[in-house]
Amino acid sequence: MMTSKTDTIEGTVAEYVTAVIGGQLFGLPISRVQDVFMPERLTRVPLSSAEIAGVLNLRGRIVTVVDMRARLGLPKNDDGKPPMAVGVDLRGESYGLLIDQIGEVLRLPDDSREENPVNLDPRMAKLAGGVHRLDGQLMVVLDVDRVLEIVPALVAA
Repeated sequence: MMTSKTDTIEGTVAEYVTAVIGGQLFGLPISRVQDVFMPERLTRVPLSSAEIAGVLNLRGRIVTVVDMRARLGLPKNDDGKPPMAVGVDLRGESYGLLIDQIGEVLRLPDDSREENPVNLDPRMAKLAGGVHRLDGQLMVVLDVDRVLEIVPALVAA
C-alpha cells in the first residue's frame, strides 16, 4: 500500500506526479494516480461533451478519457507529439486525464502549498486545490474530484 503522506521532522510531505498541459505545470496527488499510459484506439462517445475525448479498453478496464486541454478551455495541441494519459480512479470507475507530457514525481512539504492566487486563470482555479511555487514556476495542484465533476452527468444512463 503506497501512502501519499510521509511524516518528516519538518512536517508532512505530499507527493505529486507532475504533468504539463498547455505549457502550465500541474501536480496530481500521487495517491490518486493509478498509472500513466499512451491512450490508443480511443472510441468517441456519441453526444458527449468536447471534454470527453472518448473511451478505451486498458487491460480489460473501460477507461473514460478526459481531454484536459478542453477541460481547461485551452486550444487543441498541435505540436504533433502523442498525448499521454494519467490514470485516475473515482468511485471505482477508471478515468484517463489526457495531458501533453508527464513529468517527475515531486515531494513537497504540505505547508508550502498556498491558496489559489487571485491572478490564477479562472479556468484553472476552478479545478485547482492550491499551488506550490517552485523555482521560477507555479505548480497548480489538480483536484481530481473537481476535474471529474463533468463526468456523471454525461455517463448517467
